[in-house]
Amino acid sequence: MANIFSILVVDDEPNNFDVLEAFLSDRTYHLYYAASGKNAISCLEKFQPDLILLDVMMPEMDGIEVCKRIKAIPQWKVVPIIMVTALSAKSDLADCLNAGADDFISKPINSLELRARVNSMLRIKRQYDDIQTLSVIQENTINILESTLNELRGNLASRLSHEINTPLNGIIGTIDLLKEDLENMDITEIREMLGWADESAHRLENLTKKFLIYLELEISTIRQQSFESTHTKFSASGIETLIKSYTKNSGRVEDIVFSLEDADIILPYRYLLTVIHELIDNALKFSSLGTMIKIGGKVVGEMFNLSIQDLGRGMTEEQIARIGAFIQFERKSYEQQGIGLGLRIVKKIVELAGGNFSITSIYQQETTIHISLPIAQS
Repeated sequence: MANIFSILVVDDEPNNFDVLEAFLSDRTYHLYYAASGKNAISCLEKFQPDLILLDVMMPEMDGIEVCKRIKAIPQWKVVPIIMVTALSAKSDLADCLNAGADDFISKPINSLELRARVNSMLRIKRQYDDIQTLSVIQENTINILESTLNELRGNLASRLSHEINTPLNGIIGTIDLLKEDLENMDITEIREMLGWADESAHRLENLTKKFLIYLELEISTIRQQSFESTHTKFSASGIETLIKSYTKNSGRVEDIVFSLEDADIILPYRYLLTVIHELIDNALKFSSLGTMIKIGGKVVGEMFNLSIQDLGRGMTEEQIARIGAFIQFERKSYEQQGIGLGLRIVKKIVELAGGNFSITSIYQQETTIHISLPIAQS
């Protein structure tokens, strides 16, 4: 879609506005009219012009004075002003430029010349706007990076080393034991110790994958990317099978209660798997064997509402407000793996999909995570 520019015509003769409007009628412009310099200045906020065509010869306040006053306002200093004048002396034209005018056009106005000068000034204005937009994006990017770096320097520094060193020590320690006493071990002992090393290696692998996903999502946020063009079939039966496979090793398959509908959602499939895995892992981690975990999914209007409820430790309002990367709560009271990154990853994915993420909880009783994802339009 072409940009629609706003042009403010300032002239004490309404007939002159009609002429300019006729010359520019086939272009994507919105033309506005001000009958005096004073009126033009007062309606700048209302019309938000991208360009001003300003007549020089006007009563009370001439165009040169109007130009000076507009250019003295920081917000409007960058808006191009083309002076429309019947004056031809070089000194008069110099006065226009000295007042801050960006260009001028002589009367009687030639339609081709007018269009050329208007297009030229609007192109310059558009380039300035693009630069300003890039500047804002750059500033936002720097702010996001600074915020992320603060998280990395703070919470990550105190927790990531522990989460990496624990499985590494498990792997290295197992290998050292095998190297020292392999000849004296039977096959059962060797298999058991290799199982320890395998478990530690998978823990380290999962931590690395989770951290890489987090960085990937941060980059997508900085680049203002979204998932609008990516559709995934949310299959109720498929998701049930997937979740049962997740929970099999924990012995909690019987704890899961499903109430799911099929839906076509705006989300890459691999990120859907990430969301499901993180939320199920979170529910298993913070609730006890034998307590219910309820998983619901329903289409409501143009959104697919997914919820996962566990009857576990719950969270306080303060804890919910502080959900973020590398933050865990009550770690001293409850030993658990992880660096508090899972819910932050889920929240980032949902936001990039154009959805909503929220948590409701009763401390020491239950927690429900609510997700709304846009439905793909057929």
